[in-house]
Amino acid sequence: MTEVFNGIIIGGAGGAVAGIAVYGIQYLHNKINTCIDTNKIETWLRENTKDEGGARFRSTRAIASWNNLPEDRVRYICSHSTKIYLSTGGKEDMWGTIQRENDFPDEFISG
Repeated sequence: MTEVFNGIIIGGAGGAVAGIAVYGIQYLHNKINTCIDTNKIETWLRENTKDEGGARFRSTRAIASWNNLPEDRVRYICSHSTKIYLSTGGKEDMWGTIQRENDFPDEFISG
C-alpha cells in the first residue's frame, strides 16, 4: 500500500514539474516572438515614415501587409511599444515612430 502512495506522489510531482516546464517554455516563446515582431515593426516604421514632407504615420493595415503579420497582432505590438505612437489626428488606426515635444499638452507631460 505504501508503494502505491509513493507512486502517486512521485507521479503528481513529475506532472507538476512537467506542467511548470511547459508553461515556462510557452512564456519564453511568446516573449521572444513579441520581441522579434516588435523589432520588425519598429524598424519598418522608422524606414517608412518621414518627419517632414512625407507620411508621418502608417496605417495598421499597411504595417501588417508589409510585415506579414495579422492586423490584431500589429495593433497589440504598436500599443505596447514605447517607441511607437498612435496618431491623434483625424484618421484612426495610424502609427508612427516620430514624436515631437508639442504632440502632447503640458498637463500630460508634467503629470
